[in-house]
Amino acid sequence: MSTTLDRQVTSSHTLPASPEVSQPETQTPTTSHDASERLQATTTAVRLRIRWPGVRKTLTAEFQQQAADTFSADSKSLRVSKKLLDTSHPAFRAATSVKTVAVDYWKRQTLPYIEPGVRLLRREDLPAFEMQLTSIQQELDEAVEQLDRHYGELVQQARERLGHLFDPADYAPSLQPLFAIQWEYPSCDPPAYLLQVSPQLYHAECARVQQRFNEAVRLAEQTFAEELSQLVQHLAERLQTEPGETPKVFRDSAVTNLREFFDRFQRLNIRSDEQLDGLVAQARQVLASTSPQQLREQANLRSTVANELTRVEAALDGWLVDRPRRNIQRRAR
Repeated sequence: MSTTLDRQVTSSHTLPASPEVSQPETQTPTTSHDASERLQATTTAVRLRIRWPGVRKTLTAEFQQQAADTFSADSKSLRVSKKLLDTSHPAFRAATSVKTVAVDYWKRQTLPYIEPGVRLLRREDLPAFEMQLTSIQQELDEAVEQLDRHYGELVQQARERLGHLFDPADYAPSLQPLFAIQWEYPSCDPPAYLLQVSPQLYHAECARVQQRFNEAVRLAEQTFAEELSQLVQHLAERLQTEPGETPKVFRDSAVTNLREFFDRFQRLNIRSDEQLDGLVAQARQVLASTSPQQLREQANLRSTVANELTRVEAALDGWLVDRPRRNIQRRAR
């Protein structure tokens, strides 16, 4: 089945004065158009495909009827399946972990596109992307090879667990052909031959592609803004403490996830919206070189950061509300 920063901070630490948060402004068509053309000229589409075995199978009509009879139910109203393999087995979990790494890497290195399963990769990042996915693919091959060594054991466990529902025909001779990570670079441009066949149709297709990249710019803006809003809201909520209340516990990841976002935004930012750029810069300034431990130990710093992040969150909410909700047209899966 395929699926596609450290400086010393004291308790009297004060943050640099935050710039006034401007009211949301409407993006000028020229800037949006420039960003769209820049996006189209500097990225390439990349599709990630994951081949993975199905581990559940719907029961035959006979067993479906037996299950229905047990509960005096209509068999047409039931959908009963059996689990073929124990996915909690360490070897299966190891393979699943590699799949997660592949998908996470693909998403971190790219921008969203309006076609499901396709994202936009900066062309300058293509060699490193190719090398990293090749390495991940090799990791998966090794993990599946190890899993295959336990395949007989997993099948035997299924035989014992499923009883009369066990069917040897549900199990392939080997698991290795059932797993794969594949990627390709589909073209987003109209085919060149179309210009010779029908110039009018070719130019119409060029206009359609341009519109799709306009939508991709807006989708990237909204995706970044919503992710930042969620990260800022989460950290601000964990840092806020009411009088007499014990400070909330928070993980280092509440801070490091924001820093990772800042780095990714700086690397992938298509500079299409100055206000969004300013809000990201303001959120980054709020944290500056503050460490998670400093936030735990210094109450004044904790309160200041929480208040500043709340201001950023409010400004982000205003940005999101002011802009038209994206009616991104996606192709059917």
